[in-house]
Amino acid sequence: MRTKTFLGLGLTVAMVLIQAACGTKDRTQNAASSPAPADTAGNTAASTRSPAAITPEVTKPKPLVIPITLPAGTRFVVRTTNAMSSKTQAAGQSFSAYLEQPVVRAGQQIVDKGAEIEGVIVSTDRGGRVKGRASLSVQLTSFHTAGGATVKIVTNTLGYSARATKGKDAAKIGIGAGIGAALGAIFGGGKGAAIGAAAGGGGGTGLVLATRGAAAVIPSETVLSFALKVPVTFVN
Repeated sequence: MRTKTFLGLGLTVAMVLIQAACGTKDRTQNAASSPAPADTAGNTAASTRSPAAITPEVTKPKPLVIPITLPAGTRFVVRTTNAMSSKTQAAGQSFSAYLEQPVVRAGQQIVDKGAEIEGVIVSTDRGGRVKGRASLSVQLTSFHTAGGATVKIVTNTLGYSARATKGKDAAKIGIGAGIGAALGAIFGGGKGAAIGAAAGGGGGTGLVLATRGAAAVIPSETVLSFALKVPVTFVN
């Protein structure tokens, strides 16, 4: 009887120990599988800090663009950079110059002194022989702004004529007549001198008629003044 009692107690103790061991194992597995508690304080502190990578975008204001209008009659005073001649240039050829004086509008300097200017030779005439002098006419076609833009313009035309050569022509005729008179006097006396003078004078006239007059020339570094024929609007 006493043996059965001990046996029963032993079984009871064994079962209690087994259950205790199983409970401990379950608690260990649950602790390992459970996620770590969130660091609330750390997350709160991180959320209150402004991220360094996020910076507000600053939009730069666009520059104000105001069109400028130059009315008809605005003066462009320029200085040529190369010589132009009716003898060597032809209509349609371009020429260059630079602004001798700034263009001012309502007290504001619109086009700076020294700005590049382009022009065109409108017409050339080499002139007739004795009658009709050579001529050359030019006008401006564009200018360059400080920003590098090219602005097309239409100006008046300036014309230039060759110098008169009447004095030189008369001298040539007189020299021919004098030579003819001298030769006539040698070979025919007084009457021969008169005939020789007439013949010599005619020869001198022929020499002048066979030669064109002087060319019309606009020298380099010549200052020319033009005026706009029509208004022009541009952005400086």
